[in-house]
Amino acid sequence: QELLVESGGGLVQPGGSLRLSCAASGVIFSVDAMGWYRQAPGKERELVTSITSDGVTHYAEYAKGRFTTSGDNAKKVLDVQMSDLKPEDTAVYYCYARMRENKLSPIRGYWGQGTQVTVSS
Repeated sequence: QELLVESGGGLVQPGGSLRLSCAASGVIFSVDAMGWYRQAPGKERELVTSITSDGVTHYAEYAKGRFTTSGDNAKKVLDVQMSDLKPEDTAVYYCYARMRENKLSPIRGYWGQGTQVTVSS
């Protein structure tokens, strides 16, 4: 059973927009923090945006002004609206969450399976 369900992604032309959504499974007890990361071919995985446990939103420099995050750790969802996409935004995008599976389990980090975003004309 997937604990993080991602949707969105796909092929878009430069300058276009896409929306990525991530939701933690209903069986998850609580979410402490969530984020989106991306990994381009031959590169390391990097942060796109995140919402911390105290509700503060962070963006990578390249995302500021183009990407908008909406989410709620209590509701266990995190979306990112990506606009003015560039070819260099092409990557596999991964949802990440620090979650507690049940009332007694420790907080652990979990990754989604990833969704491909391709920006090309």
